[in-house]
Amino acid sequence: MKGVIVDYRIDTVEKFNLEKLGYEVIIVPPSRVLYEAVSGHPDMLLHIVNKDTIIIHKDMEAVFIKKLEAYNYSVLVSDNKLQNNYPFDIILNAVNLPKIFIHNIKYTDSKLLHFLKEKNLKNVKQGYSKCSTAIISNAAIITSDIGIAESAEEENIDVLLLPPGDILLPGLNYGFIGGCCGLLEDDLLAFYGSLDYYAYGKEVLGFLKKHNVKPVFLRNGKLIDRGSIFRIYNL
Repeated sequence: MKGVIVDYRIDTVEKFNLEKLGYEVIIVPPSRVLYEAVSGHPDMLLHIVNKDTIIIHKDMEAVFIKKLEAYNYSVLVSDNKLQNNYPFDIILNAVNLPKIFIHNIKYTDSKLLHFLKEKNLKNVKQGYSKCSTAIISNAAIITSDIGIAESAEEENIDVLLLPPGDILLPGLNYGFIGGCCGLLEDDLLAFYGSLDYYAYGKEVLGFLKKHNVKPVFLRNGKLIDRGSIFRIYNL
């Protein structure tokens, strides 16, 4: 059994195309405290620590927790509560790779920090680290944040640094590259929208080809930030 965790505002066409690929589409319940534009974004509401453990924000609905447990994950609750104002909304919004962890460490939830003792912690100013970062592989990322890019490159991660903008996020000026996509498999990256409508689509396509990752476009049209797509497996 394999599933994807998505924002409750997922388009019907996007949902259909994920299901057609064989994934159970799992809607994450929105937070009542976050501002509307990001209230249902998975990268704000939970953090997949590893293949066994997921940390969810403190006020997550019990029905959603049971859904994750059905995939054989240990589901832990964050030590801190999400709050509407920055930086208290970023407690779980971090880039977590096998050897490094990139975030504004001062505000990382202490429950999450407990799992990072063997990793190199890279502190950056960008609190919305996962929103700002598309993970292509354990050795490659795409971001529009210079601090994240420099931190990753210091650890020999290949980085495609793009200008910000040209990604929709209703209610805000623009969205982020990490929030409009997510790996379905190690070699398959799904996008909310199509790179054909993205100003830097050719650059992204070239970078994906370099790392042997194929794009799948869940909908025709401009990229939209709905929060990262997270895959989970019943192993």
